[in-house]
Amino acid sequence: MKTRTGRKNLFKIFKSAAGLILLIMFGLFILGGGFMKQSYLEPWDKNYAAKYTDPRIRLAAAGLLAANNHNMQPWKVKLDKADPMVFYLYADSLRTTKEVDPLYRQMMITQGTFLEYVRVAGEKEGFHADIAVFPEGEYEEGDLLSSMDKKPVAKITLSPAKPEESPFYNGMFLADTNRGNYKKKAPDSLQISKLTKLPDENGLSIKFYTGKADLYKIGNYVMESAKTEAGVTRVMDESNGIFRANEREKNKYRWGYSVEGQGASGIRRYLLQGLITLFPSINEGKGASQNFIHYTKTAVDHTPAYAVITTSGNSRTDQVLSGMLYSRMILTGHTLGLAMQPLSQVLEEYPEMKQPYDDFRYDYAGQGQTIQMLLRIGEPETSAPNSMRRDVLSLIVE
Repeated sequence: MKTRTGRKNLFKIFKSAAGLILLIMFGLFILGGGFMKQSYLEPWDKNYAAKYTDPRIRLAAAGLLAANNHNMQPWKVKLDKADPMVFYLYADSLRTTKEVDPLYRQMMITQGTFLEYVRVAGEKEGFHADIAVFPEGEYEEGDLLSSMDKKPVAKITLSPAKPEESPFYNGMFLADTNRGNYKKKAPDSLQISKLTKLPDENGLSIKFYTGKADLYKIGNYVMESAKTEAGVTRVMDESNGIFRANEREKNKYRWGYSVEGQGASGIRRYLLQGLITLFPSINEGKGASQNFIHYTKTAVDHTPAYAVITTSGNSRTDQVLSGMLYSRMILTGHTLGLAMQPLSQVLEEYPEMKQPYDDFRYDYAGQGQTIQMLLRIGEPETSAPNSMRRDVLSLIVE
């Protein structure tokens, strides 16, 4: 009798504990925003832009999906009031990441990624997009932020053309960055050949590294720079300041970081968001630094190839053109079954990163060249979720 009673009591305890665990999980799920509408994903819908009669707004909605530094989406669009076929792209000086990108090089690359998506969307819509980079001249470097507000990065002039079924169009609606694991097999010679032929401007080039020695060497640079960044409080604080802990924050801001970038998906995403909402310190300070190093190490361990984009100079135009090239790489990669992830840390230009930056450039840039981007590339084991995007009308300014 005692044994039977003991078993009954044990079962009751187990049942109570299981019920409590389920209750806690449900609470975290709700707190993380499990049942909330994800307004921040609306721009990824192919029908999202159809409600706008102005083709310039529709094409800006396509540009909005492009890869961008820290998901700041630092774009402003001015519609020409006199010509309904002309609009201008400006860099948004209020959306800089001055700690991690003090020279605003990543900011300029981001302008280029936008422009290439506009060009591809124009082909589908039946427009040729003539893109004039810095039509009023490049920025005044001595008064850079003010110059960003005054001078457009590009003037885009549309002219009617026959709509084309671009092989790249569908790729714009897929995640531009996949931070997950890649399969061991490196891109083959045909895939690499298609990508290395993409540069269409003098001075731009793409180089691939798939050998064991380079994978090891570049991987060490990636880890060294990640550890360096993780130890710079002001840089980590800048990133933590734009972290969106749950669905409410993502819907409110629609830009910045979230747990999806740490590989969380499905129910686990909402549970993790609930935990971070309850205990923000999980993703702040030392915890954030350790998480960053851990995810970087996992990425390095599952990388079959690296690529670098280099330019013969480092003008603002060079930087913008690099971004346009990177978008072409992403969209071409989608057609080849390849995913990419920028690894920007070793190329960042704040004082603490100077030594890794100089060493990496010495090893992987030719004489006088600038490495604009370093990225990992390969066939992904799983698809990546789309990240937050602002409403396109928030980009339109007078």
